[in-house]
Amino acid sequence: QVQLVESGGGLVQAGGSLRLSCAASGSTFSVNSMGWYRQTPGNERELIATITNGGSGTDYADSVKGRFTISRDNAKNTMYLQMNSLKPEDTAVYYCNTVRKYGSRWYPADHWGQGTQVTVSS
Repeated sequence: QVQLVESGGGLVQAGGSLRLSCAASGSTFSVNSMGWYRQTPGNERELIATITNGGSGTDYADSVKGRFTISRDNAKNTMYLQMNSLKPEDTAVYYCNTVRKYGSRWYPADHWGQGTQVTVSS
């Protein structure tokens, strides 16, 4: 089972930037597509970005498209989320996970890391 550790969150002013990292254990990182999710209190986790196992395919939720960039380094078993032009509504706990696509939808694996808090002040 892959273990995931998110890091890089923090407090930033609106318009600022942060770079999140997701470190994965195990030898199967490079064969899995990966995704970034975020969750605010009282709401379900929202998938905001995905990247295929080789890194050539990416997709974004409309809410972050043009501002966030997902990437990965398979040699380091690490995935990243570069977040620019941050808005107060981006405030959430951010999680990473392996994902699989069934039909047109991505589904996460059952295991989750602890997440990393991102807070954007206005």
